[in-house]
Amino acid sequence: MELSILDPFGDYQTEGYLRNFFKEKNLAIVGHLETAAFEAQVHQTIRFLRRQPVIHYEHITEAHKQLFDSVYPWAGQDRSENAPHIAIAKAGYNNLFAHPADVRRAAEYALNKAKDVAYLREHPGEVFGYLAHAHPFLEGNGRTILTIFAELCRRGGFHIRWEEIDKDVFCRL
Repeated sequence: MELSILDPFGDYQTEGYLRNFFKEKNLAIVGHLETAAFEAQVHQTIRFLRRQPVIHYEHITEAHKQLFDSVYPWAGQDRSENAPHIAIAKAGYNNLFAHPADVRRAAEYALNKAKDVAYLREHPGEVFGYLAHAHPFLEGNGRTILTIFAELCRRGGFHIRWEEIDKDVFCRL
């Protein structure tokens, strides 16, 4: 992992991975902390989303905050706020995810597409892809986006049976 990705704040040695509250450096342990936080808050976060007449970008950031504020002090802040200088690269590609300056615009594009229920029902993977492209946060994007997307699908009158999707195949897409 690149140092800029691992240590965007420049204080990994004293504050741990991404300034987590536990000052933990072991990524496996941080992953367990994230999973526990998500599992503890996902139902409350879904209830929060269901109370919103329309899902806006602020609801994405609030969902992230609810899901991960027990792990990260910056939960709910997008990359334009806490890492405006870091463009995310994966597998040698630096254009898979939105630049920090474009995170909000990318997410809003996805949300606007999802407002058209017929479009969402016909192109759910495309809408999901746009949300994934936004990649608003330093960590916790997948679970946050899945939670948002599940609510968008519910509003569209369908759901994705995630448990039937092979995670290894899905992660390679």
